[in-house]
Amino acid sequence: MITGQPAPVAVRVDGWGWRYSGRTAWAARGIDLAIEPGERVLLLGASGAGKSTLLAGLAGVLGGDDDGEPEGALAIGGRSPAEARGTAGLLLQDPDAQVILARVGDDVAFAGENLGVPRDELWARVRHALDAVGLDVPLDRPTAQLSGGQKQRLALAGLLAMRPGLLLLDEPTANLDPEGVLEVRDAVRAALDATGATLVVVEHRVAVWRDLVTRVVVLGADGGVLADGDPDTVLRDVAGELRRAGVWLPGTPVPEAPVVSEGAPLLTGRSLAFGRGPAVTRGRRRGRARAGDAAVVVGHPVDVDLREGSALALTGRNGAGKSTLALTLGGLLPPVAGSLTAEATLAAGAASDPTAWRSRELLTRIGSVFQNPEHQFIASTVREELAAGPRALRLAETEVSARVEDLLARLALESVAEANPFTLSGGQKRRLSVGTALATRPRLLVLDEPTFGQDARTWEGLVALLAELRADGHAVVAATHDAEFVAAVGASSLRLDAAEVAA
Repeated sequence: MITGQPAPVAVRVDGWGWRYSGRTAWAARGIDLAIEPGERVLLLGASGAGKSTLLAGLAGVLGGDDDGEPEGALAIGGRSPAEARGTAGLLLQDPDAQVILARVGDDVAFAGENLGVPRDELWARVRHALDAVGLDVPLDRPTAQLSGGQKQRLALAGLLAMRPGLLLLDEPTANLDPEGVLEVRDAVRAALDATGATLVVVEHRVAVWRDLVTRVVVLGADGGVLADGDPDTVLRDVAGELRRAGVWLPGTPVPEAPVVSEGAPLLTGRSLAFGRGPAVTRGRRRGRARAGDAAVVVGHPVDVDLREGSALALTGRNGAGKSTLALTLGGLLPPVAGSLTAEATLAAGAASDPTAWRSRELLTRIGSVFQNPEHQFIASTVREELAAGPRALRLAETEVSARVEDLLARLALESVAEANPFTLSGGQKRRLSVGTALATRPRLLVLDEPTFGQDARTWEGLVALLAELRADGHAVVAATHDAEFVAAVGASSLRLDAAEVAA
């Protein structure tokens, strides 16, 4: 036990539930749990079962009556979550939502400073935590320059430096490369061994955490607890109840990859260097970089050939530039060097430079799904969100309605059709963001971490949907760490290596 740190705490959940304002359905309901100090619990359940909502409730960050309606009670060490703030540390699904300060070191130190940790001890903790999660960057590195996966490590480092009595982790490895997954798991293990803290971790994939946790709890899709016990007993799943509920169990089979004949060329990149900065923008938004300015190249130049029916997976370690290349291929960032050409089949009368296209020209040509789904939400309900793109194309309302209803069903979003997109679970938000891109039926779909937050059933649904797109001649590009997704979609892989040089 580390002197002066909060002792491991007990958690009680008594008939607890939460319903967001404006929602008819409960995000979580009827949950009863008693977690002893120092227990290590893996929390499973279908997408939308309320796992993230429960963690937010335990952390005391769900808000007041204006944000939702609670029932039942939560207690941490015998106190309400609001009274116990500082005892629990929460890692959110969206790492962007947890970045507070402009520099890496300051951000990791923030929680400890608020808890009054002495300065010398605090900065020793900061360095130790960054080493533990494998985030090897200078303390003065701007947090805005980190990739999504690096921000996830940053947020976890801040929690480890805080050393709470209760560690609440919401899909901590979802955006990490395979090496990073093991580094983060081992960092959590070391922190637990050192502090004895209580752990509740939410993940859809069981294998990573199975040997670290002492207990598995499965939430039911309709409320309550579906299973609770030691990992071997719960995961044995003799009756197949968990598998039917969408829980990822070890040995879950991967669908066979589709066999697709590729067609005409759509998008070609030659010696394509990609990055962020004042690169010259061509076409309609023609501009000029100032003398002395330089764009930061985040990946080595690549050649890309995308054809009708093709599938390409962008892989590589966090920070290698997968998201930046995806935005470049989507026509949303200009290349730093080299060329990116929309061939006649994709351009269909528009300019050959995708970065010169207007938003309406992009709608039916290239659809992009961002790493953070909230960055593309513009409507107040899920139904209106799906309708926004088709309406921008001025389609008849009957056609708009038909597309929306089909996507609601295919993406398992019918039950939340009238909900605000920002109140959805992480997995539901991801499926909605995919749906908003599919609603305009673009010839090329560019997705960033498309399987984030999915249970086994919704994952299979997304895979089936993308396989159908390929069969219909659409091309798919995905920045991903999900090797099973790459295999199931039948994608070729382009592994990126970080360059970190100025162009």
